[in-house]
Amino acid sequence: MANFFPKWTNKLPVQILIGVVLIATFNVLGIWYWFTPKFTRVGYQPEQPIPFSHAIHVKQLGMDCRYCHSFVEVSGHSNIPTTQTCMNCHSHVQKDNPKLAVLRESHEKGIPIKWVKVHQLPDYVYFNHSVHVNRGVSCVSCHGQVNEMDVVEHVKTFSMDFCLECHKNPEHAVRKNEDVFNLDWKPGREQRQESLGKNLVHDWKVNPPINCAGCHR
Repeated sequence: MANFFPKWTNKLPVQILIGVVLIATFNVLGIWYWFTPKFTRVGYQPEQPIPFSHAIHVKQLGMDCRYCHSFVEVSGHSNIPTTQTCMNCHSHVQKDNPKLAVLRESHEKGIPIKWVKVHQLPDYVYFNHSVHVNRGVSCVSCHGQVNEMDVVEHVKTFSMDFCLECHKNPEHAVRKNEDVFNLDWKPGREQRQESLGKNLVHDWKVNPPINCAGCHR
């Protein structure tokens, strides 16, 4: 009696099993990499060449974010402060502090300080700081309570879902322009965030893109 199935089918169960194992392995490895802090960078807190505390400068001394990040309202990229910006104060305040030796050397030799970047978007993502802060999106929405950090830490995922959630529901994030750089601001009892946000979204005609071309240009 002739075989009903071709001879090659004898190897089919083994091939299917190997395929299933390989697919499962790739899925596990993919999830392990793409959904862990190694990729999202959550918790990333690098050591900087100078120990700069936002908690002291912003929370304690009351410095405005824009004194150091002076381009944030007018540029697509938020700048880090130049050596001269730091020396405006530290040529008089704590001028002999050994922790500021790198700053003094940078000033004397004209060598830029090699700050370590904490928040880094992929090259294929377009993001404009000025557009966001001028439409009521505060620093804390993306960077967390930086004013309470002794060492800046990456606290948000910056995933596509994180951005789309805000673009789909901007009323949950926007605030009045005068409160954008007040990192301790909270909506008052007389007006909830959602109602305040809806009014601002309506008045400013905020309509964030949710299609691919909005962020991948």
